[in-house]
Amino acid sequence: MMRRPFIFAVALALGLSAAGASAAAAMQDETAERPDTPSGQQVPRFVSLKVDVANGRSGPSRSHPIAWRYVQAGLPMEIIAETPDWRRVRDPDGEVTWMHRSILSGRRSVWTRDETPLHARDNEDSPVEAIADPGVVLSLERCRTGWCRVEAQGYRGWARTGTLWGVYPEERAGGEGGTGDGSAALSTTRPRDTALP
Repeated sequence: MMRRPFIFAVALALGLSAAGASAAAAMQDETAERPDTPSGQQVPRFVSLKVDVANGRSGPSRSHPIAWRYVQAGLPMEIIAETPDWRRVRDPDGEVTWMHRSILSGRRSVWTRDETPLHARDNEDSPVEAIADPGVVLSLERCRTGWCRVEAQGYRGWARTGTLWGVYPEERAGGEGGTGDGSAALSTTRPRDTALP
């Protein structure tokens, strides 16, 4: 009779030991995958502006002068460096400024480089739902095989990644090209004012 409790205790100890080792291994894997950045997120990465008016500064503090004033919420930005509170970002035109982390969102968007047809499906033969002018900001839902599912101004569709800024190289896989003749046009707004003194 004494053997059963002893066998149970040994089995319980071995089970707890294995569970502890698994948890430690999982924690070590998670730590190994986490980038060594102040935010713990990958750099570079794409984000978007949270606010309608955002200042891009020449350095990482409010005491640095404003280099650009961005006037379009949702505009995609690429974080290329970071401090605990500030992010060095590149805009779709290639301008580099610093922005406070509070005005940036993890929500993804893209910016059209050229006239961009939005297809009903992710293939060239599908109907064109709308055509976005160059400089239109589109909300990004997902990408696959060289196409991204996007939405703006009440229209949703699939766009070729070659006409979009704000897409990772692995999202571009699958080829480029294509034009279409859509029934609706999406208009652009200026993403930023001119350089400030």
